[in-house]
Parts: sequence; structure tokens; C-alpha cells
Amino acid sequence: MNVSIIGSGYVGTTLAACLADLGHRVVCVDVDEDVVARLNAGDAPIHEPGLDDLLARHAGDRLTATTDYAEAAACDVSFLALPTPSRDDGSVDTGYVETAARSLGEALGPDGDPHLVVVKSTVVPGTTDTVVAPAIEAASGRERGVGFDVAMNPEFLREGHAVDDFLSPDKVVLGADAERANETLRDLYAPLTDRVETAVVETGIREAEMIKYANNAFLATKISLINELGNICKEYGVDAYEVADAIGLDDRIGEQFLQSGLGWGGSCFPKDVAALIAAARERDYEPALLEAAVGVNDRQPERLLGLLDAHGPVDGRRVAVLGLAFKAGTDDVRNSRAIPVIEGLLDRGADVVAYDPVATERMREHFPDVEYADSAAAALDGAHAAAVVTDWPEFADLDAEFDRMARPLVVDGRHVVEPRSGIIYEGLTWGGSKPEPAVTARADGGAGASREP
Repeated sequence: MNVSIIGSGYVGTTLAACLADLGHRVVCVDVDEDVVARLNAGDAPIHEPGLDDLLARHAGDRLTATTDYAEAAACDVSFLALPTPSRDDGSVDTGYVETAARSLGEALGPDGDPHLVVVKSTVVPGTTDTVVAPAIEAASGRERGVGFDVAMNPEFLREGHAVDDFLSPDKVVLGADAERANETLRDLYAPLTDRVETAVVETGIREAEMIKYANNAFLATKISLINELGNICKEYGVDAYEVADAIGLDDRIGEQFLQSGLGWGGSCFPKDVAALIAAARERDYEPALLEAAVGVNDRQPERLLGLLDAHGPVDGRRVAVLGLAFKAGTDDVRNSRAIPVIEGLLDRGADVVAYDPVATERMREHFPDVEYADSAAAALDGAHAAAVVTDWPEFADLDAEFDRMARPLVVDGRHVVEPRSGIIYEGLTWGGSKPEPAVTARADGGAGASREP
């Protein structure tokens, strides 16, 4: 099948590469000429495990890129994979999606074979019907249901696992109101669903739009709940991870997303939860549980900083921040928990040195004056304290590197570091006593450790 993907961000690029790998001919349409050039050269514009291999295999053959919407109009189906950023009130800005729909409509024109336009972007219920379809109708002169159809096919891709998630999905959701659209989507995904056992959910367009939001809101709330429980465990000196392991055995709860820590970030959870809250308020409904989930998440970085404060001031002292990406496996720093942590450290007068395996340059845009190390060991060298913010596997291997610190205080926001003798260890939601009693005066003017194995 000939497929066009309009938008070449995390979702669009992954979708394009994976559809090409399924045997389809794919053309990526993007307004950024540099992105187009990189895709045609087989160079991924984002960091995503497995993506470089797929692009190297298919770029210039089954996958090409262009700035010309006419090539999209010549395909059988077009996906809109554009960003839907948050407005100040949390509501979704669909301007990019609407502009792309209009440009595609102009390229389609009034004549030609019926075209299927599939919304891949995350949009609130009703957007496909009230924004996308009218924009295509007005620009093309075609009638919906005659000259074109619309559908909604939400993505469930985790950054850092996007290729695997696409090729081994938990579910494929096809939202359409025309059988012709459903048939096209079934054929499109047949090379995947014939090979992998997965649930295929055929539903209405608005239901498909809502499924995406419900999915992310549920997971975000689950994370905030386990973090709240972890915070309480911390106050009582309870191992939150043993508690989580036990409750995860209940199949009504499940073991996934029970790792308490600094909370959620990235491009999806914060934006989608905010959008759902804003959409509910537009209908005069106050979503108290979702608001509480956001509140817990927003407080986690300050809790980490509070644990650091409990061990004495950091003014004028070197503090290492390990991990800048919002999660391991990606270079995405959008809504990363490292941002409020670094801001809090700078407000406290700390001399911040940061390290991340792949996200340094993206974080440098936020904090150009912060020192960036080229390794975790270099960041720890001479540091008065270290804050572990992202759960990169290499941080779990750190050991002798902590001996290079001026003071081996480790505040672990992701339960990554193995506590050992010689390290003053503070888990964010795990073990230890309350921060206040943790401070004990010493003859050298320092503070005692709350937990030193």
C-alpha cells in the first residue's frame, strides 16, 4: 500500500519506518528541509532504539521524504502525525493538525480516487469530525464519505521502546465511521496483525480519540498513586519496593508502573492529562482525581530536593545531576524531572554539573550555563552530592565512581543505585527515616546520614 506520513517527529518517524518494514511504500512529508534530507539519507532525526536500523534498511527504497504534499495526495492513505501542544490553560492547540489537513486537501483537489486521512495525533474527542474533516472538505472541494474518509488510529508508543511497541503492540485501535475506511486500515495493518497476536479494537472515531487519553490518564494516575504510597512508606522507613512487589501480584492491580520515584514527564502524560482536565472543565466537570495526580507528580522533584536539604546546604558546592532525559532510552527532555531539580539546585546556589548519555545537547537549550560532563564519573568527581534523576542502566553499574566524590551523598530518585558502605544513600520513596530526623550535628559541621548501609 502507498502511505504518506505528514509530520516527522517521534510518532511520525517511527510510524513511517515501521510501516516500511511491514512492506508498504511510505513517503514522509515535512516542512523542515533538514529533516527531509536526513530521512532520505537514512539518518533518524530523533534518538530511538532500533530506528536507525530500520531507516538504514528502507530509506531511499520503500521510505522517502519530501516537502511536497502532492506526493501525499498520490498515496492511498495519509496519516496526520503532527504535534498538538498545550495552551496555557492545558487545552490542545490543533493548529498544526488543521494546517496539515488543509494543505493535504489542497493537494488532493476535487477529483481523483477516494483518499483516507487518518489522524495519528492525540486530539480530544470530536476533533477529527469538527476540525480535520471540515478543513479537508473546504480545501479540496471533496465531500466527506464520497471523495475522502477520515479515521482515528491512536498511537501507544513509549519513547525508548517505540519501535518494539509498534511491532509488538498490546492493541491496535481503529476508529472509523465508514466500512471503506475500516477495510483500508485492516489491510494496512494486516502484515502486522497476521504475524503478531494482538487485540484489534474497531470502534467509533470519538471513542478512539478518547481511548488514547484514557490510556495515558490511567497510567499517569497509577504512577502518582504509587509515588504517593512511596512517600508515605518513606516517612515510616518502609521499603516501598517490597510493598509494590506484593501488591503487584494482585491481578486487579498488576505489576507494571509500580516503580515509585520522581514521577512522569515527556511529551505525552503531562500534555494529555492537562488536555483531559481542560476538556472536562469545558463541560463543567471538575476532574478532581486527575488534578490530584498532577499535584503529586509536581511535588516529587521538590521532595528530592528536600532530602538533599536535610543533609545541609549546597550553596557554592558542586552537585552532580545524573540523567537529563525524561526517561531512559530517549534524548527527549520535554517535561523532564531534571528541569525542576536543576532549577531548584540553582536557586539554592549549587554549582551544578550534569550528565546524560544522549540528552545533553537538548538540555543545554534549557540551561546553557550549567556544566555538562562527558561521563557519570566526571560528573561525580569532586561533587558534594549527587541526584539520580533518570534510570539509565549505566547508573546501576556505578560503584567506585562514588569514591571520587568530595562527599558521597547520593539522593536516588529512581531506585537505581545499590546502597553500600561508604555511600550516604537517600532513596526518594524507599527506606530511611523522615528527612527532618535524618539531620544530626557533627563536629565537622556536616550532617549525619539518614541511611548508611
